[in-house]
Amino acid sequence: MGKIIAIANQKGGVGKTTTAMNLAASLAVLEYKTLVVDADPQANTTSGLGHNPREVTNSIYECMVGKCTIDECLLETDLPSLTLVPSHINLVGAEVEMVSLNNREEKMREVLNSVQDNYDFILIDCAPSLGLITINALTASNSVIIPVQCEYFALEGLGKLLNTITIIQKRLNSGLEIEGILLTMYDVRLRLSNQVVEEVHTHFKNMVFETIIPRNVKLSESPSFGAPVIVHDAESKGALAYLNLAKEIGDKVKA
Repeated sequence: MGKIIAIANQKGGVGKTTTAMNLAASLAVLEYKTLVVDADPQANTTSGLGHNPREVTNSIYECMVGKCTIDECLLETDLPSLTLVPSHINLVGAEVEMVSLNNREEKMREVLNSVQDNYDFILIDCAPSLGLITINALTASNSVIIPVQCEYFALEGLGKLLNTITIIQKRLNSGLEIEGILLTMYDVRLRLSNQVVEEVHTHFKNMVFETIIPRNVKLSESPSFGAPVIVHDAESKGALAYLNLAKEIGDKVKA
């Protein structure tokens, strides 16, 4: 049975989508059968993996409101072991449509249950909010990766996310664990970056991944080519960092 990992932080611009698409691609390169679910209405993971969100007819939105099955919306990518469940702007309306549904927090879990056995990993790219779609993602997941950028105010809002995770553990998903806190956008030249790394390690100790994701031009530009960085430039620092993260997560599962 595949491990389902949500990538969540209600703060925008911390590297959630970058992590979702590049970690998924790196796991696929390591020959783990991987599914990435774009649960963000901005659909950046969808476009970053080479699909035009405007041309998507069946997305995670249609699955969650019962208009199609997940098999009807799976899209292939450039990597044979990586499959995408796309998003599009209609996902914004899903929260409104789902308010009146029974077990509305369980809809994504129901969708993913049917394909969980087909994959080694299922990654969910969450929107920068703690709305109903993100709660669905956390309810469906075995664990959560929390990206934290190495910048001023890095820890701001983290307490709110951790409180939400605790509530979900108590009420909706007792098995939800924190896979790890991932430091992103690290710039070795900046004293502030090093201070944030120190601060996060002091607060969260062994919850922090060993791998740190650097600021990297190739990482920033690869989505405009519709490809993960490991396809765009496999030797770049960004590609190697996400490959190391994939190995770290893969080793943990094997242990």
